[in-house]
Amino acid sequence: MNILVLLKQTFDTEEKIVIHNGQINEEGIEFIVNPYDEYAVEEAVKLKEENGAEVTVITVGPERAEGALRTALAMGADKAILVDPGENEADEYTIASLITAAIKDQSFDLILGGNMSVDSGGGQVAIRVAEALGIPHVSTITKLTIDGDKVTVERDVEGDMEIIEVGLPLLATAQQGLNEPRYPSLPGIMKAKKKPMERLTLEDLALANDERKARTTIVEQYLPAKKQAGRLLSGEIKEQVIELALLLRTEAKVI
Repeated sequence: MNILVLLKQTFDTEEKIVIHNGQINEEGIEFIVNPYDEYAVEEAVKLKEENGAEVTVITVGPERAEGALRTALAMGADKAILVDPGENEADEYTIASLITAAIKDQSFDLILGGNMSVDSGGGQVAIRVAEALGIPHVSTITKLTIDGDKVTVERDVEGDMEIIEVGLPLLATAQQGLNEPRYPSLPGIMKAKKKPMERLTLEDLALANDERKARTTIVEQYLPAKKQAGRLLSGEIKEQVIELALLLRTEAKVI
């Protein structure tokens, strides 16, 4: 079985975000593997250990994104592909186009990715890749079982659970609860340094100029307003309800 994992390098969720001239200042920021993508890597490695498989991880990003791929290799993936998007602005359409172009001539039984990225909150890339490849897609999975060519998945449906049976090849995106990602061991980190990593540029991919251009534009980026101190209401419940309704109307202006 060949398994492909779509990976994104994001800034650490513990980092303080600084906006400078309308752009996120990346100076000094620590970058990590997108947490939802870690679930996808772990599931791929588990399937490899249980059934035998070759696991390939792929990302689109600058040279520093190699760090995220090396982490996945240290977790147990076998090889990696790093696609350089060049100097052009890359949105989810562009990234999905680059990934599709990089893998379209290869055979994968299962493609896994994270349900969303924690930096932009986006969740389109995997879905777009599935659509471009013409294979089924199931999102927010919390359990995956493979029996021959039949796959049974459980998916999170806003607090409820849905069970779906689908055949291979399949693309699925991981939700929290699918597994508990392992920490890379020291031997794993040492082995990861010697595992193969293919590097692709725009010139290596047969993409039309239109497919390289972003379809969306970021108009403005800003930090949310600072939270104000809370306010405690006192008195009888009926009085508190009346005061709350008055405050929501006159101060918060939400009703």
